[in-house]
Amino acid sequence: MSSVEELTELFSKVGFEEPKIKEIVKNKKVSTSLETLLEDAPAGYEWNKSTRNFLHSLASLVKGAEISNIGLVVKGIASEDLKTALQVNAAFKYIKEHGADATTESMNENSGVGIEVTDVEVRASVVKYIEDNKETILHDRYKLVPGIFANIKNLPELKWADPRSFKPIIDEEILKVLGPKDERDLVKKKTKKQTDNKKGKGTTASATGITSDEPKRTMFTEGFLGDLHKVGENPQAFPELMVEHLKATGGKVRTRFPPEPNGYLHIGHSKAIMVNFGYAKHWDGVCYLRFDDTNPEAEAPEYFESIKRMVSWLGFAPWKITYSSNYFDELYNLAEVLINNDRGYVCHCTAQEVKKCRGIKEDGTPGGERSACTHRSNSIEQNLKEFRKMKEGHYQPGEATLRMKMNIESPNPQMWDLVAYRVLNAPHPRTGTKWKIYPTYDFTHCLVDSFENITHSLCTTEFYLSRQSYEWLCDQVHVFRPAQREYGRLNITGTILSKRKIAKLVEEKFVRGWDDPRLFTLEGIRRRGVPPGAILNFINTLGVTTSTTNIQVARFENAVRKYLEDTTPRLMFVLDPIEVIVENVADDFEEVVSIPYRAGTPKFGDRSVPFTKKFYIERSDFSEDASDAEFFRLTPKQDVGLVRVPHTVSFIRLEKDNSGKITKLYVNYNNAPLKEGEKSKKPKTYIQWVPISSKFNSPVRIDETRVYNQLFHSENPSAHEGGFLKDINPDSEVVYKHAVIEHNYHEVIKSAPWVVDSIKESEFYVEEDKTTKETFRFQGMRVGYFTMDKESTDDKIILNRIVSLKDSTSK
Repeated sequence: MSSVEELTELFSKVGFEEPKIKEIVKNKKVSTSLETLLEDAPAGYEWNKSTRNFLHSLASLVKGAEISNIGLVVKGIASEDLKTALQVNAAFKYIKEHGADATTESMNENSGVGIEVTDVEVRASVVKYIEDNKETILHDRYKLVPGIFANIKNLPELKWADPRSFKPIIDEEILKVLGPKDERDLVKKKTKKQTDNKKGKGTTASATGITSDEPKRTMFTEGFLGDLHKVGENPQAFPELMVEHLKATGGKVRTRFPPEPNGYLHIGHSKAIMVNFGYAKHWDGVCYLRFDDTNPEAEAPEYFESIKRMVSWLGFAPWKITYSSNYFDELYNLAEVLINNDRGYVCHCTAQEVKKCRGIKEDGTPGGERSACTHRSNSIEQNLKEFRKMKEGHYQPGEATLRMKMNIESPNPQMWDLVAYRVLNAPHPRTGTKWKIYPTYDFTHCLVDSFENITHSLCTTEFYLSRQSYEWLCDQVHVFRPAQREYGRLNITGTILSKRKIAKLVEEKFVRGWDDPRLFTLEGIRRRGVPPGAILNFINTLGVTTSTTNIQVARFENAVRKYLEDTTPRLMFVLDPIEVIVENVADDFEEVVSIPYRAGTPKFGDRSVPFTKKFYIERSDFSEDASDAEFFRLTPKQDVGLVRVPHTVSFIRLEKDNSGKITKLYVNYNNAPLKEGEKSKKPKTYIQWVPISSKFNSPVRIDETRVYNQLFHSENPSAHEGGFLKDINPDSEVVYKHAVIEHNYHEVIKSAPWVVDSIKESEFYVEEDKTTKETFRFQGMRVGYFTMDKESTDDKIILNRIVSLKDSTSK
């Protein structure tokens, strides 16, 4: 990277003025990116004010990241094909998503290059918008103008228009409708009391999308979630059903989180939980926790209970807990309605025959010729008879299914006569042996959404193609059609989330169980000590879009580390201790020092720690090699400072055991009065220490300290040529047996979790159950962030490392 002087000279040549240059070079990531972007500019290009500003904006978006083909955007700016900030942002988004596969043509297409929207077209759209909302505008007058501007800006036909032309046109057209401002348009100043009473989530938009007050910006009002329809706006094949729906919901948002109880939730589910529960909560609606329990062969009571725990742990309370099995009778009745409408038939094909009809070739690839099932033309009466025989147990699994008569010629595989019911000889955890047949996800999901009057059925984009079959089925049986909308899922790279693969890790004892802290199951993340608020904050920073979010473990851990930085007290903690004896003080020597639990945060308070004749330091904080100029801690020729202790200590001698391992260090406490004119020598660094004091019951001895690292070596363990088990990191768990910690450990436990008021005021703060061990968290100074493991007892303390410190050092 170039020096500040070199960057200043470079940016000056481009044409940036001095104040702007100072602003840019203050941000290393932006200045580095800007320097790199300039290398992609056409040789000899002269930047004008507009293109310079766009280039700076682009550097702010890149922010130090390495993005393939980013030079295409630079060239688009230089050629002035990208003429607005919106186009530059769109081009950047395209390049970021497509990287090495990006082309100039596709970038231009995705960023509106060549699309010219004239002032005449802008005016026509403004006039139409004002006419469509005339009644509201006449009522609320000029205070709506900021909202009108925002809504005009979001009109699809004006996406690529220059927004600078909007205001004068809007002002002209509003003046024609309202005339000049008068006393009705005077804004009354609110008193402090009135303002305080208004504090909250912000105003909900009306059906027209216009609001008088600016709503608070959150993940629920921007991006994918911000673009969702209002309650009652989703179209229906039978409009009268919407009237009944609005009566049932009272016009309020209803969502649902519908997990299958066949395994433990993982980090990806936390996004689904937050999207569904959080969206409903934000709009003062309700959210169901609905168990999709239609596969009794894979379900177990422990999964039901774990899912409930994890939803609660993340800070959400379901409006109601329901089960798909609650509706088995209603679902069966609708299956008969489907048959009576000649939209369902019983199929006796084998699995292989079904694949062949769907055009699936023998090698498993699609693209073959599709054909109708031979049973598709059976009569309604015959299908009803066969379906009832299925229900009564006349068929074994695989011998008969109920399929939906959809459109086998559709390009959408989700319309290829999906299975609605199949035979399963398995008792159900909740209905026992009542049923021999069970509905499939494709039949159950949309209908139960309808029964529960769900206003927003939010799921991940893998179900995008299912939207067509979802709506088709609701219409065929004449029920309210909820609106399914799809967002991008959250993936963590460098780990595995597959239930089957995690089960293999558990069964073969590579991990301690489904809640092993190295796993990214929510149970494992909780046991590791990650606060639920850290997860919610992390998801909020990512936002919600229709693109899959692939996040490296390191980025997730960095977000957790930042949260812990603000919410944990510090304690002196030594993983691998060496006993140190001060030779020049009395046996009963004691000097009590005051140390803040978190420097710079007075609300955390201070604690007292006795500096005594004997104490422990970290083994790695002493080196026998006094010639190493890069080692700043204690050596035979180098003093070291102890945190908050007034004077340094210097080495005298050491003791070793038969194996050559150092067992004790003897030092001098340099507390002698200074001679006249002599200045105390400041140590190169300070290290943590833990006193040995029976009076203070110090140290507290830790039976096991488990330091966790990434479970796998690579970013994609499943791609390892020897299988994912061959990619396991043998040092993913390192256990220390003799760690010690200062006695204030007990005080920190009593007050856990440590949360200051500023955190409690956060939108995503979660109040935790203080009786659970993982709420005890602290920063071991210079070591990392730790929590208490669930196996820990008063007699046998076990700690888990949550994450390492952000700024580790070898000095």
